[in-house]
Amino acid sequence: MEASSFFERTDRLILRRFSTGDIEPFHLYRSNPEVATFQSWEDYQYHEAQVFVNQQIQNHPNQPGSWFQFAVALSGTNQLIGDCALHTPLVEPRIVEIGFTLSPEYQGNGYATEAVGALLRYVFHSLGKHKVIAFSDVRNSKSIAVLERVGMRREGHLLQNYMSKGQWIDEYQYSILKSEWER
Repeated sequence: MEASSFFERTDRLILRRFSTGDIEPFHLYRSNPEVATFQSWEDYQYHEAQVFVNQQIQNHPNQPGSWFQFAVALSGTNQLIGDCALHTPLVEPRIVEIGFTLSPEYQGNGYATEAVGALLRYVFHSLGKHKVIAFSDVRNSKSIAVLERVGMRREGHLLQNYMSKGQWIDEYQYSILKSEWER
């Protein structure tokens, strides 16, 4: 794989742009009810995966007012195993929000921590951002553990912060400053 085709690399993973070959594996994990538990979607359809991947192929990271999704792939095989999201707000683009989703068969092996760490490296070193924030459903202990392992600190407990699947959900807000990441 050419260096220009990915954004960040670790020993085991690549953060790269989505490709049309990712539609099937992307749909497989997005349509998994276990994956959807703490996400905004349910009953994710194949055509939704097609539209999403094709949009991401055209998008670029760090565009104020938009979300960009990085494909997370195994470095040896280029197999898609998940994705990481980057939201660059219009109001203050030096502070960005991240998110991540990993296929269940790859969970529990440190891949999410490795992917989020790579994303933080890209955000702070390549994009020069000041601060990264993330939100997690308070019931999502796996995501909370990942955010804490990469050095993010819990800044708040937001009560009934968003409506999901017919109920109000509490969230934790996490953050890390560039100066903290560099230590």
